[in-house]
Amino acid sequence: MYEALVALCMGVGLSAAAGFRIFLPPFLLSLVVRFGNLNLNLEGTSFEFFESEITIFLLGAAVIAETLGYYIPWVDNLLDSVATPAAIIAGTGMTAMLLGEEMNPVLQWSLAIIAGGGVSAGIQGATVVTRGASTVVTGGVGNPIVSTIENIAALFFALFALILPFLAAFGAVLLLAFAIKKMIDRGMSTGKNSLQSE
Repeated sequence: MYEALVALCMGVGLSAAAGFRIFLPPFLLSLVVRFGNLNLNLEGTSFEFFESEITIFLLGAAVIAETLGYYIPWVDNLLDSVATPAAIIAGTGMTAMLLGEEMNPVLQWSLAIIAGGGVSAGIQGATVVTRGASTVVTGGVGNPIVSTIENIAALFFALFALILPFLAAFGAVLLLAFAIKKMIDRGMSTGKNSLQSE
């Protein structure tokens, strides 16, 4: 039970990181699985490919491409359009993998989708709103600052998830609550402006 809770918290923390950057959390996780002391046996499971050298190489290349892409004007907004579903998939997949196939599959994937995918979706949605607002207000000039903050947040949450999973999960829940509030406030503000213009 304790191991499952640790795995879930680690998955939630990594999912929060995936809400900021899709490829960095799975890249760090693949390194820890391959070279670290994370007690996760993927041999004979559907996630066995995750610890292969080619997977690590491809994820590393994707991290570089994604990080650089967010510093290119307008490309960052284009990346956001595909990042949300990709972040949900990443968060769900990492959480399911960490929970392990020894768990009941229905429970495993339900927790992965709700906790992992849900956290990724909420945080990624907030980053889309933030970048969109930055683009409107600064004409995209302020977007590199937003990207840098997101890079730091992704690295922070990913490392904390792997080292202090309970603290990372707690932080992820707080951040998710803040992200949801931010999106709701943004929606209400947009609605009020629309009514006033009419």
